[in-house]
Amino acid sequence: MLVKEIMTPSMDAVEPGLSLQEAARKMRDINIGSLPVWEKGELLGMVTDRDICCRAVAEGRDAARTTVREIMTRDVTCCFSDDDIADAAQLMERKHVRRLAVLNRDRTMAGFLSVDDLAHHSYQLAGYVLDAARATHRDTRTQSYFSA
Repeated sequence: MLVKEIMTPSMDAVEPGLSLQEAARKMRDINIGSLPVWEKGELLGMVTDRDICCRAVAEGRDAARTTVREIMTRDVTCCFSDDDIADAAQLMERKHVRRLAVLNRDRTMAGFLSVDDLAHHSYQLAGYVLDAARATHRDTRTQSYFSA
């Protein structure tokens, strides 16, 4: 099965100069926890509700004056819409992330693949990704689904 068959299509994005307050409102209004950051057709990063909380609010930054660019996650883990979901899940597990930006082969945004999307298809795949995303240190009892 391909990523495009189970992903959540999304075209909502923010520009890097947007305030955190406006980005948070947008996330609230469309009920999502992350937004891609685009500028001139290029994916620059992702801003998540956790970025806003842990990188801005926890540091006492003013959400009305701090921009998305200042706190966004720059190293975005991506997959392609025509990738197999097992390969995407393995990437999520390896990178310890709960969501991937999904691009078309022309590198335009296609949507997101989240652990929730995986769970609708395979609880087992989603479980291994969640275990990896939570793990700070792998202990010897935890074995990857993909290396078994």
